[in-house]
Amino acid sequence: MKNIYNIGLIGFGTIGAGVVETFNRNLDLMEQKVGTKIRLKKVVDLDIKTDRGVEVDKNILSTDVNDILDDPEIDIVIELIGGYEPAKSFILKAMENKKHVVTANKALLAKHWEEILETANKNHVRICFEASVGGGIPLLGPLNESLGANNIQSIYGIINGTANYILTKMTDEGLDFEYVLREAQEKGYAEQDPTFDIEGHDTAQKLIILTILGFGIYVKQDKFHVEGISKIKQEDIEFIKNEMGYSIKLLAISKIEGEKLEVRVHPTLISQDHLLASVNDVFNGVYLVGDIVGPVMMYGQGAGMMPTASAVVGDCLDIMGNTERKNIYGPNNTEVKKIKDIEDINSKYYLRLNVIDKPGVLHTISGILSNYDISIESVSQKKKDEGQEVPIFMVTHEALEKNIRKSLKEIANLDFVKKDTLFIRVL
Repeated sequence: MKNIYNIGLIGFGTIGAGVVETFNRNLDLMEQKVGTKIRLKKVVDLDIKTDRGVEVDKNILSTDVNDILDDPEIDIVIELIGGYEPAKSFILKAMENKKHVVTANKALLAKHWEEILETANKNHVRICFEASVGGGIPLLGPLNESLGANNIQSIYGIINGTANYILTKMTDEGLDFEYVLREAQEKGYAEQDPTFDIEGHDTAQKLIILTILGFGIYVKQDKFHVEGISKIKQEDIEFIKNEMGYSIKLLAISKIEGEKLEVRVHPTLISQDHLLASVNDVFNGVYLVGDIVGPVMMYGQGAGMMPTASAVVGDCLDIMGNTERKNIYGPNNTEVKKIKDIEDINSKYYLRLNVIDKPGVLHTISGILSNYDISIESVSQKKKDEGQEVPIFMVTHEALEKNIRKSLKEIANLDFVKKDTLFIRVL
């Protein structure tokens, strides 16, 4: 083992400041655990003047990334600037200069996984990314290592704190989506442009990484269904909670079915007695099933300065403990022949139709559903004067999604249907 490990940090934002603070607080503890000296040798950012609220030696600050990438003494590069470029170029150059890399950059990994892994292996360096999914939750390491004796059968994840916070507030306080979103933006839980979080793209990028580790298969985002929460109304929340005993969660799903792999992101109804239903506010939770271990639940803070920094520094310690370890992520799953299309899944469905209340409406809708082999488990209609617009809530028995979509397309053409029908899958 080396006498000292030198680390270079690219990106001195919120998480970068957390990494510096972690070294300030627990350097002695970390050195005891790895049995060698550790030095944060250089911190690079375009802005090195703004006070980050952490103590840092001004002599290690720089605005020149090459002070890290070209320094032969630096062993590990931490990349925390996010995005695709210049992060990708920095990571690849670090690897080509024989430096191990730690990153929290889920977007980059999800889009350029194959090139990054190939570059790491070609240069015999490690790439670690525990902080890219689940923030401070010990998730990817246990999935890849501690559960390595298992064939993973399914992964279900609530892995976006913004969407989960919004749905929790809507459920617990009876608030509308738009109001809660504004509140989340004011509190810093949501970006000023929240599209990435509320439309499922952040969740999808994280699911790509979970799928690699769980099943050894890299699936690009354009190959699977991604759907967000912006169409969910308070009336849906109330019915689903009070009449069905379910919660709505933005769920990431990856599971094996024979020779097909299901990968999808969408709002999902979860029974309130399921462990995932208790994952609320900005917390994250991942529920998976292995063929040996059975069900496993991992829960904790999925974002934030110090939880994410904990995962980043943990990766550094892991590298120091075994620099020769190969980058093996997930099994070599040769059984999977195809990614299952969303239209080929079978599920129960919750439907909310907005119609003009008049005789024969339910009979007509039920008839169309029946024509597509869709049977109704329950139906509820709010009472209003005849001729007014009224929501109808339905829950179907298990049906083929292709048939659900075809039936709703036909129903949408009826003159008494006034808005697009919302449908949500039931876990």
